[in-house]
Amino acid sequence: MKMPNKFIASVMNRVSALCLIILCAIVLYGVIMRYVFDHSADFVEPIALLMVLVIAFFGAALRVRDGGHIGLDSLVERLPPKGRLAMEAFQQLCLIAFALAALCGCVQMAQITMGDTIPIVDLSEGIRYLIPAVAFASIVLFCIEHLLDMRFHKQD
Repeated sequence: MKMPNKFIASVMNRVSALCLIILCAIVLYGVIMRYVFDHSADFVEPIALLMVLVIAFFGAALRVRDGGHIGLDSLVERLPPKGRLAMEAFQQLCLIAFALAALCGCVQMAQITMGDTIPIVDLSEGIRYLIPAVAFASIVLFCIEHLLDMRFHKQD
């Protein structure tokens, strides 16, 4: 499970970095066109929104893989090792449940909006929902990886 997830995380990291570069370049282009040449480019906002979606959702998924998501550390630290392990497993299961629910919602919305197009850029509206769907599917995989790690590397 580690090798495929490592590959997925690497791809997500590179795609996020590329989207950040594109976002910076396109916003700079839009500002220069608007304030220097008094001609705003219409395509800047929809493309920038897609880039922000990729950066935010892929970044959230990558933080889950790194174990950097929100947790109640003050409570968990006070538990004995077995209690700590149980709480960490419970946390991963809750993340899986949330990610699966969000994934189902994203897939449904993508199916509903796939026939519509984003004005100006002529892309399917469904892409706005497929981006978070990829992130939520990755979160499920990353949580399963954490659960397997806990199973095979138990703290006694």
